[in-house]
Amino acid sequence: MRRFFSFSILGALLFGLVSCKKIEGPRTELVFGTVCTVNAFNDGTASLYNELFSRLHELDNKFSTTISSSEIEKINSMAGVESVEASEEVLAVLKIALAFSKVTDGAFDPTIGPVVKLWGINTDHAHVPEKAELDKALALVGWQKVQIEGNKVFLPQKGMRLDLGGIVKGYAADVLKDILKTNGVKQAIIDLGGNVYTVGRKKDKSLWRIGIKNPQAPEGSPAAVLSLPEVSVVTSGVYERYFIKDGVRYHHIIDAKTGYPVDNGITAVSIISESSTACDALSTSLFILGMEKGFALIEELEKENILTKGVIGGNRTANTDAKNDSTDGMGMWLFGSGAVSDADNSSMALTANGLPYIEKPEGFNTALNAVYIDSENQMYPTAGLESIIK
Repeated sequence: MRRFFSFSILGALLFGLVSCKKIEGPRTELVFGTVCTVNAFNDGTASLYNELFSRLHELDNKFSTTISSSEIEKINSMAGVESVEASEEVLAVLKIALAFSKVTDGAFDPTIGPVVKLWGINTDHAHVPEKAELDKALALVGWQKVQIEGNKVFLPQKGMRLDLGGIVKGYAADVLKDILKTNGVKQAIIDLGGNVYTVGRKKDKSLWRIGIKNPQAPEGSPAAVLSLPEVSVVTSGVYERYFIKDGVRYHHIIDAKTGYPVDNGITAVSIISESSTACDALSTSLFILGMEKGFALIEELEKENILTKGVIGGNRTANTDAKNDSTDGMGMWLFGSGAVSDADNSSMALTANGLPYIEKPEGFNTALNAVYIDSENQMYPTAGLESIIK
């Protein structure tokens, strides 16, 4: 009887310790120069949020173009001088960025840095550059110029600058999703300055409802609401970062071919996919390409299976050696469930450009979806969204 009593007390104490796990509300911090929020709902403990935001700051310290000690800035500072050793993670994301550059015919270009810096949008020195200085900056742009040999990166022209701002928040969202999954989180929303990832389902098992901002009134009612399963939504729009000069709005989505903010009648593009990395790169690319070329690109990506299934980020492993004739060594595994070993990777054949095949989320007719909004506030969704857009 005494032994039973002792075990009962011990069990009660253990139950009390487990059940008293303190749940915190969503946490918000400034990272990547924007407001980042994670809500893990009933699993949101201080230790979990500490892990998530520690990883975010680690990524910011690697990829930032405003932190002089970041790996990207070290590479930029040595442009035209010598190659710089980079971590496996920076190399992986850079290779993914270059793969997207190839498949979008340069609409996405991580060497846009000199032009971005010249315009200074979202800084206190934003201005419309003179044609001569813009031509000089454009001469330094060209994703094909980037040289990667082993674990070293070389920018061959002095003044060249990498800027991975168009993909790193998407990559970070994928990394955070991995951490949440590893910690057994059932429901969560990641919002990295508008890069949204919904994890799991709502507590009642219903779909998430994600609003797409109205470009004409971004703080008002959304232009559309999507009912979504676990998926990422990333939007690029003219209302995000801009300045006005002589009555003209100059936004931050710059065409690497012209050096000017894109003026094609599009005000926003939202991409929906299981990969936030892909969403981030493609939201910028499809905005620049416009509707006709953008929809054609989505069709091509799916028809040709250019997006190849695999994984990278978080606790996953990257097959940095994977290459074949069609990828120019830029193939990089992006997706999949759980960690994938090098042995697993080597058994899978890369297809054109080494981009990830994205499995269809529930409710979609295609794996990759987009919504364009034009200057008249008309929406143009891919067919896969027509049944779930409200």
